[in-house]
Amino acid sequence: MFAYTVRRLLSAIPVIIGVFTLVFLSLHITPGDPIDLLIPADVSGGAAEELAEQLRVRYGLDQPLHVQYFTYLSRAVQLDLGTSIRTGSPVFGSLLQRYPATLELAVCSLLLAIVIGIPAGVLAALNQNNPRDNLCTTFALMGVSIPNFWLGLLLMLLFSLRLGWLPPSGRLGGLWSLDALRHMIMPAITIGTAVTGILARLTRSAMLDVLSEDYIRTARAKGVSERVINYRHAMKNAMIPVVTVLGLQFGTLLAGAVIAETVFAWPGIGRYMVMAIRGNDFPVVQGGVIFIAVTFVLVNLLVDLLYGVLDPRITYD
Repeated sequence: MFAYTVRRLLSAIPVIIGVFTLVFLSLHITPGDPIDLLIPADVSGGAAEELAEQLRVRYGLDQPLHVQYFTYLSRAVQLDLGTSIRTGSPVFGSLLQRYPATLELAVCSLLLAIVIGIPAGVLAALNQNNPRDNLCTTFALMGVSIPNFWLGLLLMLLFSLRLGWLPPSGRLGGLWSLDALRHMIMPAITIGTAVTGILARLTRSAMLDVLSEDYIRTARAKGVSERVINYRHAMKNAMIPVVTVLGLQFGTLLAGAVIAETVFAWPGIGRYMVMAIRGNDFPVVQGGVIFIAVTFVLVNLLVDLLYGVLDPRITYD
């Protein structure tokens, strides 16, 4: 397993470099100069041009594009993601400061999806083509179809403005107080609804495939109870594709939290990157993408290692 893990980590390096390259080129071909935002409104003419040139030298934007690319890449290897053009603070430290909020939101959303989506999918599979199946399938389809930003605004309108049950935005310290949980509910539902629908549909499909296997019919012929067949044999084998999607969806939640963080003013990486994109703050956007890409790779590696736990037949030799 150690050799497999090392190979996977080494193969992830070209992926991360490729992601960084695409983002780097995309940012530099977009219109707008981030230096223009740093020049005071009362400075104009030759003084403005001189100040702009000094700022370009300070942030390395006067260098050719390929020099900027390799300079930033070499620093990123040393965990130096540059300095924010807009705030002047180190990007790596700012991302570390905001990462717990994004991770907290993604984990809570994923737990919500697991608690609701997987049981709903199992229930639908065990009651195929009857009203329970139709109800679960309908709600799963609705969860996948509803846009996140629209759902977030509806929740805010209902539970904050109309009923006054939940705070409309912001985040408190941790998850150890009732008030902090109240701030978490609406953002978690907003980005967890789509994942819940995906898990429900996938779990239903995987369970139906497993329940049609020969070993399930053999177990029934031997007189094994339906409960043991469904939850010990069928469900465990059906979880392998579900775990795969869970890993992918967790990475999607980290990136997709941008919408919820913007709507609910959640102080995470996503909102930080949105503000950086508006201000053409190249180092912040590049650093945020690298941060999310590395997390995505590590989560997928963990998911691959979990296969051996679910199915002992899977080895990494």
